[in-house]
Amino acid sequence: MNIQKIGFYGVLLAITIAAPFLFPNYSTQLATLWLFIIVSMTWDMTGGQMGYNSLGNIFFYGTGMYVAAVISIGLVYDVGEYTGAAGGGKYDFTNEQYIIGFVLGSLGAGIFCAISAFILGYVLFGLRGPYFAIGTLGTAIAAGELVSNWDWVGGGQGITLPVYGGDFDQTKLFIYFAFAITGVVLFIFLKWLYQTRFGAAMNAIRDDEEKAEAMGIHTMRYKLVAWSMSAFFIGVVGGISAFQLISFEPLESAYQTINLGIFMVVCVLLGGKGTLWGPIIGAIAFQVFKEVTWNYFLGWQWVALGALIVVTVVYFQDGLMGWLKHTKPEWFGLTVDEKESEARETGKAGAAAQ
Repeated sequence: MNIQKIGFYGVLLAITIAAPFLFPNYSTQLATLWLFIIVSMTWDMTGGQMGYNSLGNIFFYGTGMYVAAVISIGLVYDVGEYTGAAGGGKYDFTNEQYIIGFVLGSLGAGIFCAISAFILGYVLFGLRGPYFAIGTLGTAIAAGELVSNWDWVGGGQGITLPVYGGDFDQTKLFIYFAFAITGVVLFIFLKWLYQTRFGAAMNAIRDDEEKAEAMGIHTMRYKLVAWSMSAFFIGVVGGISAFQLISFEPLESAYQTINLGIFMVVCVLLGGKGTLWGPIIGAIAFQVFKEVTWNYFLGWQWVALGALIVVTVVYFQDGLMGWLKHTKPEWFGLTVDEKESEARETGKAGAAAQ
């Protein structure tokens, strides 16, 4: 890695650390930005890098929320009594219990979601194209309905998690850095992964799965592992989100297929599928767009979102990253030899003369 790249990543890291201190009133929005970045990068692992467009990754997010809540509560109290509609007492958590529950709950959510993805993948990866997308969407919707009717985890009323006993601003800062650390770890992991044979195999599946199988690539194995890795990180941020929201319910907060489930796909399309930076750029652009429309054009925000999708699909089919590569190739080190360029122009002129 050259000095320029080291400096670039150093500046980004400094901005990440300083952001909640420079803009303390926007720490929640900054944490949400990291959430969008993470779910977009994880969606692109299968949708962009492997060519399997999922509409049900929100399943892992919602499941992560509930698993983290059950683990954190279960370490101290009986879950069924805690979530019971009748209540039955006051439930307090010490700061130590809160921190332990947060860490173990989030990690446990990631592990549970990774295992779930591996198991579900044996069925869903038998589908391809739009059938896979519909299958994953159906799984997420079904999960939301099942949880909303499961009284042990609160049913339709959801769960209210314990609150950290310290200062509320400290809690928001803690949540922000939990998201940020997860996002940085994911970025480093994906930057390494996409340069390995595993990353090449994912791209081979995307380009032509039949040929990849003929070349001896065990496509099902790669698909299961890739989706499980994606689900792990989504489960972790789902667990973190549970503590951020404090109180959440299944259909509107956890398994929100028409909100975050769509947003993560839009972020990737906006930034550029199949690229490392595309989901990040798309998530940042979408978060800015969302904050502006949701605050200043309330009532028309979904119309604006639809217009954004149409403009992206029609004019930026390769996303912002693809558009920049075509317009500013030198930014990506994509230079064309002058002689080769002249040869091409000569060839075109000769063909036109004939």
